[in-house]
Amino acid sequence: MDEPYGRINTKEKKEEVRKNFFDGGRNTHFHQDATFTYNFPTIKFPIIDWTSLRASYKADYDWIAASLLAKGLGNIITNGKTTNLNADLGFEQLYTKSRFLRAVYSNSPATNQQNNNPATNNPSKSKSANKNLKTDSLTRKEARKLRKLQRKEERKLRKAQKQSSLPEVNGIVKGAAKLVTSLKRVGIQYTETGGTSLPGYLDSTKFLGQNWKSMQPGFDFILGYQPDTNWVNKKANEGVLTKDPRFNTLFLQRYDQRLNLTALVTPLRDLTIDLNMDKTFTKNYSELYKDTTLTGIELPKRVNPYSLGGFSISYISYQTLFRKFDPNIVSETFRQFENNRLLISEKLGKQNPYNGTNPTPGPDGYYQGYGRYAQDVIIPAFISAYTNKDPLSIAIVKNSNPKTSSNPFNGLKAKPNWNITYNATSIKGLEKTFTNLMIRHGYRSTLSMNSYNSALFFQDPFHYGYPSFVDPLTNNYVPYFFVPNITITEEFSPLIGVDMTFTNRLTARMEYRKTRQLSLSLIDYQLAENHSTELTVGADWIVRGMPLIKKIGKLKLDNDVTFKLDFSIRDDATANSKLDQNTSFGTAGQKVININPTIDYVVNSRIRATFYFQQQRTIPKIATTAPITNTRAGVQLTVSLAQ
Repeated sequence: MDEPYGRINTKEKKEEVRKNFFDGGRNTHFHQDATFTYNFPTIKFPIIDWTSLRASYKADYDWIAASLLAKGLGNIITNGKTTNLNADLGFEQLYTKSRFLRAVYSNSPATNQQNNNPATNNPSKSKSANKNLKTDSLTRKEARKLRKLQRKEERKLRKAQKQSSLPEVNGIVKGAAKLVTSLKRVGIQYTETGGTSLPGYLDSTKFLGQNWKSMQPGFDFILGYQPDTNWVNKKANEGVLTKDPRFNTLFLQRYDQRLNLTALVTPLRDLTIDLNMDKTFTKNYSELYKDTTLTGIELPKRVNPYSLGGFSISYISYQTLFRKFDPNIVSETFRQFENNRLLISEKLGKQNPYNGTNPTPGPDGYYQGYGRYAQDVIIPAFISAYTNKDPLSIAIVKNSNPKTSSNPFNGLKAKPNWNITYNATSIKGLEKTFTNLMIRHGYRSTLSMNSYNSALFFQDPFHYGYPSFVDPLTNNYVPYFFVPNITITEEFSPLIGVDMTFTNRLTARMEYRKTRQLSLSLIDYQLAENHSTELTVGADWIVRGMPLIKKIGKLKLDNDVTFKLDFSIRDDATANSKLDQNTSFGTAGQKVININPTIDYVVNSRIRATFYFQQQRTIPKIATTAPITNTRAGVQLTVSLAQ
């Protein structure tokens, strides 16, 4: 609540305080949020009752008052929105709608199951009985209506019989049908968030955040609408944005999009494939709306628009992972990367309208504005080389930014990663040796532009979607977005993994992993490539009632003993390669060997003794680093004092 300046010692000042009090004071911060949630009634419709769909929308709005000392700079209004969509497609439930597929997945032999009702077993008998019904007391019209109802019941009965009985399906057809219907479930999770901060807003706010006299700022903004340039210009024309020449607060927008798709596939009874696909895109946008004439008369204009953000998708890039890798030799894949640039330069040089109708390459084979170090050339050349694809099939980064939600990397599509699990215990004959035999395989890969930002010198005067300004220092077109770094990270986790439990209580495991990380800098045109392989082997064996120590006095010790052995060897190597230098050199690398045998002995319910030995050997691949060996051994005694 505002008060007059100085002591409240006059009638006028007291009256002003009283008036402000009964008016509820001055609004300095208004906040509201609204959430809408809807579960689609898919279960009510038999054709889609195997799906579920839930949507939610949350909107928030804030109005922050300007300082009384700078009312001309305007207030600040902000909004935000969050949209969530979750869908689940249960294909198993869909398959049960088919009588044929029910027979395919039925464990019992197909039989013509009949109802115990005599009428069900023999519709003709029921029909004959119906004919014998006495209709003497019924009129002709009533008898005709009764016979019509009887025929309807007979049709329902025959339909129920058909549905309850399953057809015969032979083994080959059953196997093929299970393969075709191996997709069991699909899950979709989509989230989109956005927010806007508009400073310099001159209007006030009332009930529900709206000024009901001027109808500003509008329920579209209050309920989360993310305005574009036209909307802001409209507000400026309506006179609700400040023209104060001292105004220098940025108009801000943010956008975040996340998509996750999952699927469960079971082509065989004991074979499970989990698929996963991800996409993440973020963008922050800022610009200044002000009267650039500093007169306070002209309408605000856009000044210094700027965007930055990040992008990441799940990807598939293993096509070149298993090629020979030597940190000190330029790889075949890197040379392919260098060669792909010529093809990309030709493609873009001919597509860009600013190059004229019949552009020709320069002496080095590259086209005007698309030289060997042009960003629009390097990115698709790099991706195509390390995924072993046609360089002309890789999408380029878009050179436009029509709105905050526009994704310049939309041409790069997310691809599924997977985890495969197979329970081999059911194989005939193995049950005599194993109580559990599990085989695992998994793959994950991520393609990411860790950051990107808009270029201040980008020009496209005719809105072709191509750059027109050539940087005089590099002789390359300046793109709309600068991407300083692109990264591909992939891992077979594991390439092959086996978990075994034998009938004699011996448990063994083996796992082989292979990873690669590629980080290309578009600042110094250098590629850092890291390769890592790891083999892990382990075994546990529990011996029941083993007399490890025969006697301590009169106490006989024949409790359980657990023998464990874990062994792993990991090989890492990192190389740096620079474009057009014909050199590659190792910058880091090591071989790490771990061995860890232990014996765990249960003395009694309170005392446990562990004999252990741990050794780690690190053998570096760089001459400036010394080898290291760490060894630990001893006995660990664990005593429980719990009652």
